[in-house]
Amino acid sequence: MSDELQPVPESEPIRDPGLPEHQYRPQDVDESQARRTERQISLMFLTAAALFVAFVVAYLAIDADQTFLGWSAQNFAFGMSLGVGMLLIGVGIIQWAKKLMGDHEMIEMRHPSASSEEDRVAVMKDINAGIEESGFGRRPMIRRSLFAAMGMLGLPAIVLLRDLGPTPHSQRVTVWKKGMRLVNDVTGTPIKPSDMQVGQLVNGQPAIVYETDADGEPVLHGTELLQVKSKASIIVVRMRPEDITASKGRENWGVDGILCYSKICTHVGCPISLWEQQTHHLLCPCHQSTFDQGDNGKVIFGPADRALPQLPLGVDEEGYLIAMSDFPEIVAPSYPELARDQKKLDNKS
Repeated sequence: MSDELQPVPESEPIRDPGLPEHQYRPQDVDESQARRTERQISLMFLTAAALFVAFVVAYLAIDADQTFLGWSAQNFAFGMSLGVGMLLIGVGIIQWAKKLMGDHEMIEMRHPSASSEEDRVAVMKDINAGIEESGFGRRPMIRRSLFAAMGMLGLPAIVLLRDLGPTPHSQRVTVWKKGMRLVNDVTGTPIKPSDMQVGQLVNGQPAIVYETDADGEPVLHGTELLQVKSKASIIVVRMRPEDITASKGRENWGVDGILCYSKICTHVGCPISLWEQQTHHLLCPCHQSTFDQGDNGKVIFGPADRALPQLPLGVDEEGYLIAMSDFPEIVAPSYPELARDQKKLDNKS
């Protein structure tokens, strides 16, 4: 299409729209300037692609607890690499449109809403002409570098999926194992049966949460500690033994009326500990799912469709409560495949 204003037929309502004289850009009259601009735009796109790769490197190489100038070093690297990369793509596309794509004035009169076949053909012709004038086909350097940048933009999105949290499948196993002591979640002290009274509920954790190495440093810390606590948190309750109806195979899972259950609600994973001593019911505050601790953690009300996982208990030689194994059931919110996975787990045990 010519850069000159097209003549308006006598039948059109406006003969002269009053547009100023067309001003040519440097890239329109100097091919070397156009090539220089093309290289600059391509450099922006390639730099953006490199920054998206840097995002992934930062995710894998920088510890989540590391700081930089008082900020999270990982978040700082994420923001700089992803933000600057997307900014460069945006600036590059704007420069491409302003300096290299077709630059001419067009006049379009208002038409009836229903277009004729000739008009539709003309529109498609204009669209194809616009694609041609954009230089997308004639400037392979820009095209390839843009594809590279947009392709690399998917990498941060992929690695960030990991931070949505552990999948239900990864929550099948906790750190609980035979011989590990139960400790009070507040004080970190091991629990003896004599420490608990009938009707009492104690929030607990596995002893490893509070263990330290030879230098006095915590064995678990940071993100790893939070992940362990989120899956292994427990509630310990004491009832009169005659109030407990243990299912087959669970007759010896308690100690003198003391039972232990997961603190993770089987509905959507909320932490629960609202305890009603007289009825032995445990209520989840999120959606009011109610579990009977005297009847194997069975659901008696609410949207949860699985009983609370129960941890088998024993006593070590010093008289402290210990786990006799990991949870035989899957500790996780419910999801469609859970019934199938639990059945496989039951068959193995």
